[in-house]
Amino acid sequence: MDAINGLPIGDYALLSDCRCAALVSRAGSVDWLCFPRFDAPAVFARILDPAGGHFAIRPAGEFDASRGYVDQTMALETTFRTAGGTAVLTDAMALGRNERGHDLGTGSPGVLLRQLACTDGEIEIEVSYAPRPEFGLIHPILEEVPGGLAARGGAGRLLLSGPPGFRVDGATATARLHLSAGQMVMFALQHAPMWAQPLAAWDPGQIAVRLSDTMEGWRSWSAIHQTYEGPWRDLVHHSGRMLQALTFAPTGAIVAAPTTSLPEAVGGERNWDYRYTWVRDASLTMEALWVAACPDEADKFFGFLANAAASQLQRGVDLQIMFGIGGERDLSERELPHLAGWRGSRPVRVGNGAWTQRQLDVYGELLGAAQRLVDQLGELDPVTQRFLAAAADAAAARWKEKDQGIWEIRGEPRDFVYSKLMCWVALDRAIALASQLGAEKRVTAWTAARDEIRAAILTRGWSEKAGAFTQAFGTEDLDASNLMLACTGFLPGDDPRMKATIDAIAERLTDERGLVYRYLAHDGLAGEEGTFLLCTFWLAHAQALAGEVDPAVATFERAVAAINDVGLLAEEVDPVSGEMIGNFPQAFSHIGLVNAAWAIAQAEQRAGVAAPARLGHRS
Repeated sequence: MDAINGLPIGDYALLSDCRCAALVSRAGSVDWLCFPRFDAPAVFARILDPAGGHFAIRPAGEFDASRGYVDQTMALETTFRTAGGTAVLTDAMALGRNERGHDLGTGSPGVLLRQLACTDGEIEIEVSYAPRPEFGLIHPILEEVPGGLAARGGAGRLLLSGPPGFRVDGATATARLHLSAGQMVMFALQHAPMWAQPLAAWDPGQIAVRLSDTMEGWRSWSAIHQTYEGPWRDLVHHSGRMLQALTFAPTGAIVAAPTTSLPEAVGGERNWDYRYTWVRDASLTMEALWVAACPDEADKFFGFLANAAASQLQRGVDLQIMFGIGGERDLSERELPHLAGWRGSRPVRVGNGAWTQRQLDVYGELLGAAQRLVDQLGELDPVTQRFLAAAADAAAARWKEKDQGIWEIRGEPRDFVYSKLMCWVALDRAIALASQLGAEKRVTAWTAARDEIRAAILTRGWSEKAGAFTQAFGTEDLDASNLMLACTGFLPGDDPRMKATIDAIAERLTDERGLVYRYLAHDGLAGEEGTFLLCTFWLAHAQALAGEVDPAVATFERAVAAINDVGLLAEEVDPVSGEMIGNFPQAFSHIGLVNAAWAIAQAEQRAGVAAPARLGHRS
């Protein structure tokens, strides 16, 4: 197997300008970059195929590497040590000039910044630049221009500003640089559409100024957003920055992950494009932003969801479960057969066919988000009032119907307990919001439907044989989403049936490491998947609500043990190898971390426990 195609997913770190994202390896190779949006075709896609394109800066010969984000920023520093010297590589996606605080990312120019400084001795550096736009389909023409290298081909232009001396061989340029202590080289990779004015190279001074300004922009965001002081403070703060980094600033949409087709099982077919925003994630995201960021970001995210979905219920159709980050609805899925996939995991997909699925849980997640933000939203405009009231009406009318469930199972629709639960949440939150929605006259009907759903879940969702609430009515299969019965307030965490469900999941839905599977029932797809970090955080969250503080802490610690050296989490963990798998970094995993840490902090306060600092071993 090609070594490059086999790099662990956890070997990568994220760069973001709140519009697009790059993944850079520990060895200094940018192996994923989409210009100018998270969901655009990749310019570098070596993470999905050895020939997919890259931009690598690394020492010649043997070296050791260590790295970390510059304090309170999303700028990455990688320190290379060789027998002859030491160099520090600083990478970032440029923010707009002088962007600070809430404005972060609103004017990002779409530029990758790279600075390499020799700090000790002497060091030989190899640079390899192989742009491959449109997921590797285009091998552009490279030509030297004043101040750098221009790439032409396809719908975009690229300009790499940097030192002279590149050797061009087809669509790949290489250089070998010798640096002594105190010397530095700078690179900037710009992108523009083909029809735009030709790009102008940035000189080293410009690059240095923009790099410094970008780091100051991230620090300004962190300074006004990150006030959480509970357990695992550093991990919570870093997760808050991660959620901001996964936010598309022009709309406030948060991508589930900035990648596509990193698999749920190595070599399998469970490879999905996560560069979109799910309504499903909304209420949990609201909670996480409340703790790890601030209500302003949460408000913007809710506004995006409301605007993207507002017309659908008015037309009497199901609320769509997911949207493009600009509010797009058609996310049709297709395969890219020319890409080999990460470690041979095919097919590589773009788009996501789940956008056409029916998921009844979305009504509860939307109204849960609104209820969480009621104080910030202020007086709702008539369109939003009608939209939210219509969502509650839809939950009341449709909760008895079958759907694909939270996990987007590609099989026959079923009566999933989680879907029924979130219809209950929709009505429960709508009742609480009735005065803000101008819907006081609907409260009686909503209350009747809410009570009917509750009775159905308590009777048909519970299995005496399983000793727990189950995945769907009439089954005995466990499902981690039933932990949300406690997290949403449907049942107290210490209710005997809830505690039995928590214990059953902890005992029978976990791997040898104590990490939680979503479910083990057949789901209509071939192959298996790893344990889900979000579900493991849910277990910690539910244990905290049950007053089981020590087990909650232990579960939380097992989940964060998967974190990589720069504090990032993927979607899943391979139960055999222990490697992170799935799209990366995963917003849902970081959301789960934040919410579980908060729940544990609250449980410790209720129990009068003097919690240890637990700042987090990585920031």
